[in-house]
Amino acid sequence: MYCILDIETTGGQFNQEGITEIAIYKFDGQEIVDQFISLVNPEIPIQPFVVKLTGINNAMLRSAPKFFEVAKRIIEITDGCVIVAHNASFDYRILRTEFKRLGYNFQKPTLCTVELSKKLIPGQPSYSLGKLVRNLGIPVADRHRASGDATATVKLFKMLLAKDSEKEILKSFIKTEIKSGMSPKLLDIVESLPSKTGIYYIHNEKGDLIYIGKSKNIKKRVNQHFTGTSNKSKKMQRDAYAVTFEETGSELVALLKESEEIKVNKPIYNRSQRKTIFPWALYAEKDDKGYLALKVLKADGRKKEITSFSTSQEGKNALFKITEKHQLCQKVNGLYDTKKGCFQYDLKLCNGACVGKENPEEYNTRVENFMNNHQFNNQNMVIVDKGRSTNERSAVLLENGIYKGYCFYDLNHQINNIDILKNIIIPMQSNRDTRNIIQNYINKRRVLKIIKF
Repeated sequence: MYCILDIETTGGQFNQEGITEIAIYKFDGQEIVDQFISLVNPEIPIQPFVVKLTGINNAMLRSAPKFFEVAKRIIEITDGCVIVAHNASFDYRILRTEFKRLGYNFQKPTLCTVELSKKLIPGQPSYSLGKLVRNLGIPVADRHRASGDATATVKLFKMLLAKDSEKEILKSFIKTEIKSGMSPKLLDIVESLPSKTGIYYIHNEKGDLIYIGKSKNIKKRVNQHFTGTSNKSKKMQRDAYAVTFEETGSELVALLKESEEIKVNKPIYNRSQRKTIFPWALYAEKDDKGYLALKVLKADGRKKEITSFSTSQEGKNALFKITEKHQLCQKVNGLYDTKKGCFQYDLKLCNGACVGKENPEEYNTRVENFMNNHQFNNQNMVIVDKGRSTNERSAVLLENGIYKGYCFYDLNHQINNIDILKNIIIPMQSNRDTRNIIQNYINKRRVLKIIKF
């Protein structure tokens, strides 16, 4: 659990400042679950430049509670939490100083969104909160007021969690939770999970990631791991100490995140997925009679593939469907070994390439049409799919046929050009797996919308 906060102060000499306003949002990694916002009477005058900056003046604070009156609520809401703030050293120092004046030692682990942003979103012209969120397309209201700045920090932190493909934030959070006495009972873990689409992360007692998975129903899938009888399931049941998750809404985003994060983090029980998850591919090669033959072969990076598959049987099944749908020849595609016409020709579903009745040019036109419709080539497109809530959508960006990343956006935010998307996109690696995940997804499933630029 995180407590994302912002504090406004009187200004003045170091360690002599007083708090004028505080906003704390308790955030579980997915949504705000509690909040505390209050003006605070600092019992000392506010510096004139601070009045001009924040709009908070001495008159507004005369009837506000003093710090000792809100201290208990701050302790309660931050209990067991990691403190998150933009320039955390400042806000945490101010808070500790106020508690020290009351004779209380306030100590919490902290995360700074300035430092995290520099690491996860390098190359920004400025890392001040206002300029940074503006460049990232994050809406902000009531700038330089605790509630407005804390709300913007929540949205920024949510983006940083998504961008953290190495899951360093998540691992440090889990270690903090374990130190606080998090229950290791598998039943308790399953009960805390949502029945929603997303990614789940299984951690061991040290907080390290041992498995990453995706599911349309996170709770159901983790329960299958924890009740399975295979050797792998039993090992995971033995080692599992905590499960965290990230809702995606979109199954496509979940598939893409799972593929990348397994390769980056290399969890011990994801051995088979650390390398490519599509070791078989579909290729087109001209045979000795001039026909373009479609073949499912072991993937070869030196050849240009049309699409790829997890198993040879999956590829063979797909090739049967492609052959039938596009009136191609089973014999030419190596699916029917015969010296005569193929089975489809007997049913009048093949135009006779197998017996030399159809000329190669006409046949190859249909093969090329299939290939063109199945590949991105150099297209610029945005695949719009479900978001994490009813008022949100996900967007997967391809530029010149290359996967650039994904983002979530509010329905009020119009996505109409690539430049807008680039400011809010979560960059991801483009590789053979991501290309084929996207290709297979839009060929087999129905997305909300595809926008081509």
